[in-house]
Amino acid sequence: MAKHPNLVFVFPDEYRKQAMGFMNEDPVLTPNIDRFATESLVLTDAVSNRPVCSPYRAMLFTGQYPHANGVLANVNSTTVEYENYLQESTRCFSDVLHDAGYHQAYLGKLHLDPPNEHYEYTEGPRSNGVIWDSYTPPGPRRHGYDFWHSYGCCDWHFDPHYWTGDDPIDKRLEPKEWSTKHETDVAVKYIKNEAGQYRDSDKPFSLVISHNPPHMPFKQVPEEYVAQYGDATHEDLLNRPNVAVDERGDAARDNVKHYFAMVTGVDENFGRILDCLKEEGLEEDTIVVFTSDHGEMMGSHGQIGKTVHYEESFAVPFIIRWPGKISAGTDDLLIGTPDLMPTLLNLMGVGNVPESVQGADYSSILLGEDGTRPTSALYLNVNASDPARGMRGVRTHRNTFVVKRKSEGEEVVLHDNIADPYQLENVAEQNPELVSELRQEMNTWLEKNEDPWLGVTGISVSAHLV
Repeated sequence: MAKHPNLVFVFPDEYRKQAMGFMNEDPVLTPNIDRFATESLVLTDAVSNRPVCSPYRAMLFTGQYPHANGVLANVNSTTVEYENYLQESTRCFSDVLHDAGYHQAYLGKLHLDPPNEHYEYTEGPRSNGVIWDSYTPPGPRRHGYDFWHSYGCCDWHFDPHYWTGDDPIDKRLEPKEWSTKHETDVAVKYIKNEAGQYRDSDKPFSLVISHNPPHMPFKQVPEEYVAQYGDATHEDLLNRPNVAVDERGDAARDNVKHYFAMVTGVDENFGRILDCLKEEGLEEDTIVVFTSDHGEMMGSHGQIGKTVHYEESFAVPFIIRWPGKISAGTDDLLIGTPDLMPTLLNLMGVGNVPESVQGADYSSILLGEDGTRPTSALYLNVNASDPARGMRGVRTHRNTFVVKRKSEGEEVVLHDNIADPYQLENVAEQNPELVSELRQEMNTWLEKNEDPWLGVTGISVSAHLV
């Protein structure tokens, strides 16, 4: 087999783009990510097209947008009836790498499989009766991963559990330590591969690390990381102008220091992975990606969480390093989640991109060559129970345009992200021609992806401030 590079793909959950020190936005402590960025290509305009956990993961795995891969919303017991989960028959990124001779490892949160019948062995029902966690059995549902150290969806950062290897559902590992540290310990062992006990050393490897922190609950973070922020108050930390003092709310006030502390904890453990690659002499032969499935509002526009079109939710970090192949610097490529599968497969020299993939291949651009660049990226907010409604929009280098479909009509939102980087003003009413132009841009995306949104008629249109 021709020599192919290794891949280390790290994507902590709910890690917003602004929470990287070198961005000079959030007052966070991220020395390892900052150092990594100086050695890498930083894609400043990367987005999560459907910014919430399961849909991102499905887009990453399949190279398809949600209406094609079937994962329109988070996978849990309320969405199973709509078959809102990754299908066993879908050909995924990892299936292609498996067939190309890669040894593959998946560590951490998966959140793509429906809850199992015997939920007494998983997290079980939450206070509202909804079941989120799941066990992925050995076999085709693991889509070509050889080394498995994973779980479905369980937000117990201090008391995580995992299913490893061929262990059955009633035999789970409970390491009793912060999940990010534990997963990094396992990742380091996998990379070092002492005595060949983790992987076939003659094969290139693909290592995917899916940390749950800095996802809520934010208070579940070791005190050592909180202490690094000293006596900083929420006024010191919530420094974005779109977080007005009277709109911060208890959630942002109470959690921002702990959210940033988790960011620092993720950074420290990411540094351990980078150090391990260097110590093992694998830097030159390994593509390393640091990104996230979506951001976190943390008080901006009076909100906590994700799914919305604002930059704190929609924009994600994306840093990629391949020494000697990808030049360090920045690029404003409007790369979306489905683009990652074809881009990485071609970058790694594997190719064999399935015909079902809807994303675009931008590998030539990452390598510093010419290539066709997108003029926009698609935004979606959609429910599994009503695939034709919700929100749709596009983000260009200058504007964010969103249509919110409601029972009483549509709301149109337009932000000028250059004149108004914190998206404080909706300028749709003042720019009817631009609204028309961006609506057509949006419709082109929706037609390409066969989105049922376009089939709904009889909706009145209004543009007003939100």
